[in-house]
Amino acid sequence: MSEKHKSVSFEEALKELEEIAENLERGQLSLEDSIKAYERGMELKKICSGKLNEAEGKIEILSKGNEKKPVKEAAKSKKDDEELF
Repeated sequence: MSEKHKSVSFEEALKELEEIAENLERGQLSLEDSIKAYERGMELKKICSGKLNEAEGKIEILSKGNEKKPVKEAAKSKKDDEELF
């Protein structure tokens, strides 16, 4: 990730992405501006996805606990146990 991308928080990227989507939906941008906005939107999507994946990984590590299972597996095991009763 470039230095510029590292300095953008998830919330800032999401807010800018929402603004771009609103501008594109209005249909008042020129074709060239629409393409530039779309390109920026794709950059912001990558930033948001990367930050979400990073957060998910941290949560998974923190949530393993004594079971030594990822959160998704632990949740599935708990659901399976509940179905038995």
